[in-house]
Amino acid sequence: MGKIILENIRLFGYHGCMQEEGRIGSHYTTNIEIELNINEAAIHDDLSKTVDYVHLYSLVEEEMKINSKLIEHLAKRIIQRIRKRYKEFLIKHIKVKICKENPPLQGDVDRVCVILDD
Repeated sequence: MGKIILENIRLFGYHGCMQEEGRIGSHYTTNIEIELNINEAAIHDDLSKTVDYVHLYSLVEEEMKINSKLIEHLAKRIIQRIRKRYKEFLIKHIKVKICKENPPLQGDVDRVCVILDD
């Protein structure tokens, strides 16, 4: 077993329940962790035997462009797309963490984050 981890993918998006969030947008940071068997890729030096992290980045970028009220929903969509695209690899575990930078709160908060494990 092994893990593929993408840390601190920084993108801009329009997610939130408040009307202003849909107009103004915000910066988001996304982390993805995928646990799967990467032994064949390691032995044979073959990208086709593993999950391509370049594609994972593109997938997150595409999903970030689709507005959601909740970042929980965005995280679930990302997991579903990963599972659908890489079903042949029998992924054991996916963890997605999405943080909204400077959330519209009445206090001093750097970010609010959601972690979804599947």
